[in-house]
Amino acid sequence: MAAVPTVGVLALQGDVREHRRVLESCGAATAVVRRPEELERVQALVIPGGESTTMWRLARTFDLLEPLRKRVEQGMPAYGSCAGMIMLADRILDGAAGQETIGGIDMVVRRNAFGRQVDSFESDVEMGGLDRPFHAVFIRAPWVESVGAGADALGRAASGDSAGRIVAVRQGNLLATSFHPELTGDPRIHAYFLEMVKEAS
Repeated sequence: MAAVPTVGVLALQGDVREHRRVLESCGAATAVVRRPEELERVQALVIPGGESTTMWRLARTFDLLEPLRKRVEQGMPAYGSCAGMIMLADRILDGAAGQETIGGIDMVVRRNAFGRQVDSFESDVEMGGLDRPFHAVFIRAPWVESVGAGADALGRAASGDSAGRIVAVRQGNLLATSFHPELTGDPRIHAYFLEMVKEAS
């Protein structure tokens, strides 16, 4: 019987408990990651939503940014939602002065592209790898301006003013969404990521 993967959830801010709950419902073991030594103990990582500039600064404060980059470069599967998408982007638009990312996905992400907190909304997303559209929750969400040759645009918003915008991307062992699947009660995005983790092991 294959070992159950341990998926870390970056616990600097954001929906840490919600992500852990969904991952565990899908059969994964989970752990919080705040320190480099905790990162070394996990096979994969979820980077939750939050505020990307705060996340970057806290990762620096906790000496996590370089270890995160190293693990991603070495092929560790990682999934970023909302601010986590920004953290996995190679390039960002409308970032704070000097803002850094972990990188790994060849994409350009526009921070807060969908507007402020009051502009939060829901939309169906047509997403490759899923059997039917995903009803997604967007909160101060980024969108993907463009993807490079190495990345695949997996999902696009299907309705409203945002229709056609890229909101889900995969590159190798890395997955990112503009939206928050941990808030929907639909575990399919997390299950998809866990399949990626198993394929990589």
